[in-house]
Amino acid sequence: MNNEHRENLVELAEYEGKCPICQGKLVIKDYKYTAPLVGDLLISVSKCENCGFKHTDVFLLSTNEPRKVVYRVEEPGDDRALLVKSSTCKIEVPELGVTIEPGIYSQGYITTVEGIILDVISITESLCSSGDAPLDKCNEVLDKLRKAHRNELPYTVILYDYLGVCDIINDKKKPVYEPLELNQE
Repeated sequence: MNNEHRENLVELAEYEGKCPICQGKLVIKDYKYTAPLVGDLLISVSKCENCGFKHTDVFLLSTNEPRKVVYRVEEPGDDRALLVKSSTCKIEVPELGVTIEPGIYSQGYITTVEGIILDVISITESLCSSGDAPLDKCNEVLDKLRKAHRNELPYTVILYDYLGVCDIINDKKKPVYEPLELNQE
């Protein structure tokens, strides 16, 4: 983070816990950060002094009820929308067969919709490079992902936001928000 944006970062708290890996001392720092277009965020950073384990999470400070955030990518530039994802958020892109499930060590982050697609392409390429991967299926999936990245294939990004702290932000196009029943999916 450059110095220009450090003035928007305020340390709120520092406390200790136990590392989930080695049970050593885990130092946790919480920060409030005011991000352009996004608003106020809580950034929580944890680091174990013993084994070096790190964990980061990001939440919007303005919370909502559990919700689905549905964002349609149809035109060039739609994929430049900011995506704020907490560690508990599930992401789906149904047209591309993509589901990103939160896990026990899942992290929160801020990226773009394009960043999610590029991550999925990278992971798929890595999985497909193993000798066991079915080449035809790999090529089919990668072709579809690359078409989506080149804006040749419209798709929908759905955030299952169980805590009401995630969002997709674009100053030209708004997502659709739907209530999320906690047993729904």
